[in-house]
Amino acid sequence: MSQTKVIPIPVMGRHSINAYLLLGRRPVIVDAGTPGSGRKIYEQVAAHGVDPTDISLIVITHGHIDHFGSAAELHRLTGAPVAGHIADLGPFRTGRVREPYLPTGPMGRLMARNKNLHVQAEPLEPDVLVRGETHLKDFGIAARIMPTPGHTAGSISVLTDQGDLVAGDLVANSFMGLIPGRPANPPFHDDPLANLASLHKMLALNPTRLHVGHGSPLEPDRVRSWAARERRRLSRREAAGRLAVRTDGVGA
Repeated sequence: MSQTKVIPIPVMGRHSINAYLLLGRRPVIVDAGTPGSGRKIYEQVAAHGVDPTDISLIVITHGHIDHFGSAAELHRLTGAPVAGHIADLGPFRTGRVREPYLPTGPMGRLMARNKNLHVQAEPLEPDVLVRGETHLKDFGIAARIMPTPGHTAGSISVLTDQGDLVAGDLVANSFMGLIPGRPANPPFHDDPLANLASLHKMLALNPTRLHVGHGSPLEPDRVRSWAARERRRLSRREAAGRLAVRTDGVGA
Protein backbone atom coordinates (compact mmCIF):
# COMPACT_ATOMS: atom_id res chain seq x y z
CA MET A 1 0.00 0.00 0.00
CA SER A 2 1.24 3.49 -0.82
CA GLN A 3 2.56 5.83 1.84
CA THR A 4 0.14 8.14 3.59
CA LYS A 5 0.58 11.89 3.25
CA VAL A 6 -0.80 14.15 6.00
CA ILE A 7 -2.12 17.56 4.89
CA PRO A 8 -3.47 20.11 7.40
CA ILE A 9 -6.84 21.69 6.60
CA PRO A 10 -7.15 24.98 8.57
CA VAL A 11 -10.67 25.45 9.92
CA MET A 12 -10.01 28.57 11.99
CA GLY A 13 -6.97 30.83 11.59
CA ARG A 14 -3.74 29.39 10.26
CA HIS A 15 -3.52 26.68 12.91
CA SER A 16 -6.02 27.52 15.66
CA ILE A 17 -8.34 24.66 14.67
CA ASN A 18 -7.18 21.98 12.24
CA ALA A 19 -8.76 19.15 10.32
CA TYR A 20 -6.53 16.84 8.28
CA LEU A 21 -6.58 15.25 4.84
CA LEU A 22 -4.80 11.89 4.67
CA LEU A 23 -3.80 10.81 1.19
CA GLY A 24 -3.07 7.20 0.32
CA ARG A 25 -4.74 4.85 -2.14
CA ARG A 26 -7.92 6.71 -1.14
CA PRO A 27 -8.34 9.96 0.84
CA VAL A 28 -9.52 10.14 4.45
CA ILE A 29 -10.50 13.21 6.50
CA VAL A 30 -9.70 13.46 10.21
CA ASP A 31 -11.99 15.81 12.17
CA ALA A 32 -14.68 18.17 10.97
CA GLY A 33 -14.21 21.47 12.77
CA THR A 34 -16.85 23.71 14.30
CA PRO A 35 -20.50 23.82 13.17
CA GLY A 36 -20.78 25.41 9.74
CA SER A 37 -17.27 24.39 8.61
CA GLY A 38 -18.27 21.53 6.30
CA ARG A 39 -18.30 23.52 3.08
CA LYS A 40 -14.95 25.15 3.93
CA ILE A 41 -13.33 21.76 4.51
CA TYR A 42 -14.95 20.40 1.34
CA GLU A 43 -13.54 23.26 -0.74
CA GLN A 44 -10.06 22.94 0.75
CA VAL A 45 -10.02 19.23 -0.02
CA ALA A 46 -10.94 20.05 -3.63
CA ALA A 47 -8.20 22.71 -3.75
CA HIS A 48 -5.66 19.94 -3.05
CA GLY A 49 -6.78 18.18 -6.22
CA VAL A 50 -8.95 15.62 -4.45
CA ASP A 51 -12.55 14.99 -5.45
CA PRO A 52 -14.35 15.27 -2.09
CA THR A 53 -16.79 12.58 -3.16
CA ASP A 54 -13.82 10.17 -3.25
CA ILE A 55 -13.33 10.54 0.53
CA SER A 56 -13.56 7.02 1.95
CA LEU A 57 -13.96 7.89 5.65
CA ILE A 58 -14.34 10.83 8.06
CA VAL A 59 -12.64 10.06 11.38
CA ILE A 60 -13.72 12.14 14.38
CA THR A 61 -11.08 12.20 17.11
CA HIS A 62 -13.50 13.07 19.94
CA GLY A 63 -16.79 14.57 21.03
CA HIS A 64 -15.91 18.27 21.33
CA ILE A 65 -17.70 20.90 19.27
CA ASP A 66 -14.56 22.01 17.37
CA HIS A 67 -13.89 18.48 16.16
CA PHE A 68 -17.29 16.94 15.37
CA GLY A 69 -19.27 20.14 14.82
CA SER A 70 -19.55 19.74 11.04
CA ALA A 71 -19.33 15.97 10.79
CA ALA A 72 -22.98 15.52 9.76
CA GLU A 73 -22.68 18.28 7.13
CA LEU A 74 -19.43 16.86 5.76
CA HIS A 75 -21.03 13.41 5.61
CA ARG A 76 -23.84 14.83 3.45
CA LEU A 77 -21.45 16.74 1.19
CA THR A 78 -19.06 13.84 0.56
CA GLY A 79 -21.20 10.76 1.13
CA ALA A 80 -18.36 9.33 3.25
CA PRO A 81 -19.11 7.29 6.38
CA VAL A 82 -18.15 8.74 9.76
CA ALA A 83 -16.06 6.89 12.35
CA GLY A 84 -16.06 7.72 16.07
CA HIS A 85 -15.38 5.94 19.34
CA ILE A 86 -18.29 4.38 21.17
CA ALA A 87 -17.37 6.13 24.44
CA ASP A 88 -18.18 9.52 22.86
CA LEU A 89 -21.39 8.31 21.30
CA GLY A 90 -23.48 10.44 23.67
CA PRO A 91 -22.13 13.77 22.39
CA PHE A 92 -22.33 12.59 18.78
CA ARG A 93 -25.96 11.54 19.13
CA THR A 94 -27.10 14.64 21.02
CA GLY A 95 -24.89 17.22 19.34
CA ARG A 96 -23.87 18.45 22.80
CA VAL A 97 -20.57 18.00 24.59
CA ARG A 98 -20.39 16.78 28.18
CA GLU A 99 -20.40 19.82 30.42
CA PRO A 100 -19.08 21.54 32.35
CA TYR A 101 -15.76 21.70 30.57
CA LEU A 102 -12.81 20.96 32.85
CA PRO A 103 -10.14 23.62 32.15
CA THR A 104 -6.46 22.72 32.18
CA GLY A 105 -5.38 26.30 32.97
CA PRO A 106 -6.21 30.00 32.53
CA MET A 107 -6.86 29.68 28.79
CA GLY A 108 -9.44 26.98 29.43
CA ARG A 109 -11.13 28.96 32.17
CA LEU A 110 -11.43 31.92 29.81
CA MET A 111 -12.64 29.81 26.89
CA ALA A 112 -15.23 28.00 29.00
CA ARG A 113 -17.17 31.28 29.07
CA ASN A 114 -17.25 31.45 25.26
CA LYS A 115 -20.85 30.87 24.17
CA ASN A 116 -19.67 29.24 20.94
CA LEU A 117 -18.40 26.25 22.93
CA HIS A 118 -21.88 25.62 24.32
CA VAL A 119 -23.90 25.57 21.11
CA GLN A 120 -25.54 22.42 19.85
CA ALA A 121 -24.04 20.81 16.78
CA GLU A 122 -26.05 18.78 14.33
CA PRO A 123 -26.28 15.27 15.82
CA LEU A 124 -24.83 12.31 13.95
CA GLU A 125 -24.85 8.55 14.17
CA PRO A 126 -21.36 7.20 13.38
CA ASP A 127 -21.36 4.59 10.65
CA VAL A 128 -18.18 3.02 12.03
CA LEU A 129 -18.12 2.56 15.81
CA VAL A 130 -14.56 2.32 17.11
CA ARG A 131 -13.99 0.12 20.15
CA GLY A 132 -10.28 -0.61 19.89
CA GLU A 133 -7.30 -0.36 17.58
CA THR A 134 -8.65 -0.35 14.02
CA HIS A 135 -6.63 -0.60 10.81
CA LEU A 136 -7.75 1.64 7.96
CA LYS A 137 -6.44 -0.42 5.05
CA ASP A 138 -10.02 -1.13 3.93
CA PHE A 139 -10.47 2.65 3.60
CA GLY A 140 -7.37 3.05 1.45
CA ILE A 141 -4.71 4.34 3.82
CA ALA A 142 -1.82 2.67 5.63
CA ALA A 143 -2.78 3.78 9.13
CA ARG A 144 -4.48 2.69 12.35
CA ILE A 145 -7.01 4.32 14.63
CA MET A 146 -5.58 4.20 18.15
CA PRO A 147 -7.75 4.74 21.24
CA THR A 148 -6.18 7.55 23.30
CA PRO A 149 -8.67 8.23 26.13
CA GLY A 150 -8.29 11.01 28.64
CA HIS A 151 -9.06 14.24 26.83
CA THR A 152 -12.48 12.64 26.50
CA ALA A 153 -13.40 9.03 27.19
CA GLY A 154 -13.69 8.36 23.46
CA SER A 155 -10.65 10.24 22.19
CA ILE A 156 -8.77 8.54 19.36
CA SER A 157 -5.70 9.27 17.24
CA VAL A 158 -4.61 8.06 13.80
CA LEU A 159 -1.10 6.62 13.40
CA THR A 160 0.20 6.10 9.87
CA ASP A 161 2.55 3.26 9.02
CA GLN A 162 5.22 5.93 8.36
CA GLY A 163 4.89 7.22 11.91
CA ASP A 164 2.81 10.36 11.53
CA LEU A 165 0.44 10.66 14.49
CA VAL A 166 -2.73 12.69 13.89
CA ALA A 167 -3.34 13.27 17.56
CA GLY A 168 -6.52 15.34 17.96
CA ASP A 169 -6.30 17.02 21.38
CA LEU A 170 -3.90 14.53 22.94
CA VAL A 171 -1.50 17.50 23.06
CA ALA A 172 -1.54 20.99 21.55
CA ASN A 173 0.62 24.02 20.84
CA SER A 174 0.67 26.80 23.43
CA PHE A 175 -2.20 29.29 23.36
CA MET A 176 -4.29 27.37 20.81
CA GLY A 177 -1.41 27.26 18.34
CA LEU A 178 -0.26 30.85 18.67
CA ILE A 179 3.19 29.67 19.88
CA PRO A 180 4.15 27.06 17.26
CA GLY A 181 6.30 24.09 18.19
CA ARG A 182 5.81 24.49 21.94
CA PRO A 183 3.85 21.58 23.46
CA ALA A 184 1.03 22.37 25.87
CA ASN A 185 -2.28 21.07 27.11
CA PRO A 186 -5.37 21.92 25.08
CA PRO A 187 -7.80 24.11 27.04
CA PHE A 188 -9.69 21.14 28.53
CA HIS A 189 -9.18 17.52 29.63
CA ASP A 190 -11.77 15.22 31.17
CA ASP A 191 -9.02 13.16 32.84
CA PRO A 192 -5.54 14.73 32.66
CA LEU A 193 -3.66 11.72 34.03
CA ALA A 194 -5.42 9.31 31.68
CA ASN A 195 -4.65 11.63 28.78
CA LEU A 196 -1.00 11.79 29.77
CA ALA A 197 -0.90 7.99 29.94
CA SER A 198 -2.31 7.84 26.41
CA LEU A 199 0.31 10.35 25.25
CA HIS A 200 3.13 8.27 26.76
CA LYS A 201 1.70 5.17 25.07
CA MET A 202 1.77 6.89 21.68
CA LEU A 203 5.27 8.30 22.24
CA ALA A 204 6.47 4.76 23.02
CA LEU A 205 5.55 3.87 19.42
CA ASN A 206 8.17 6.40 18.23
CA PRO A 207 6.06 8.64 16.00
CA THR A 208 7.96 10.88 13.60
CA ARG A 209 5.69 13.92 14.15
CA LEU A 210 2.51 14.77 16.02
CA HIS A 211 -0.15 16.57 13.97
CA VAL A 212 -2.49 18.24 16.44
CA GLY A 213 -5.91 19.84 16.47
CA HIS A 214 -4.55 23.18 17.65
CA GLY A 215 -1.26 24.40 16.24
CA SER A 216 1.52 23.25 13.95
CA PRO A 217 3.14 19.79 14.03
CA LEU A 218 5.12 18.92 17.15
CA GLU A 219 8.46 17.15 17.36
CA PRO A 220 8.33 14.00 19.52
CA ASP A 221 11.41 14.81 21.61
CA ARG A 222 9.98 18.18 22.62
CA VAL A 223 6.72 16.48 23.53
CA ARG A 224 8.58 13.87 25.61
CA SER A 225 10.37 16.57 27.59
CA TRP A 226 7.14 18.46 28.15
CA ALA A 227 5.28 15.28 29.14
CA ALA A 228 7.88 14.49 31.81
CA ARG A 229 7.41 17.93 33.36
CA GLU A 230 3.64 17.61 33.07
CA ARG A 231 3.66 14.29 34.91
CA ARG A 232 5.44 15.92 37.85
CA ARG A 233 3.01 18.85 37.83
CA LEU A 234 -0.06 16.64 37.74
CA SER A 235 1.30 14.41 40.50
CA ARG A 236 1.65 17.44 42.75
CA ARG A 237 -1.89 18.60 41.95
CA GLU A 238 -3.29 15.12 42.57
CA ALA A 239 -1.50 14.88 45.92
CA ALA A 240 -2.98 18.25 46.90
CA GLY A 241 -6.48 17.17 45.86
CA ARG A 242 -6.61 19.83 43.15
CA LEU A 243 -6.93 17.67 40.03
CA ALA A 244 -10.37 17.87 38.40
CA VAL A 245 -11.55 14.64 36.71
CA ARG A 246 -14.85 13.92 35.03
CA THR A 247 -16.70 11.08 36.74
CA ASP A 248 -20.14 11.24 35.07
CA GLY A 249 -21.37 8.57 32.69
CA VAL A 250 -19.86 7.97 29.25
CA GLY A 251 -20.97 6.34 26.07
CA ALA A 252 -24.48 6.20 24.69
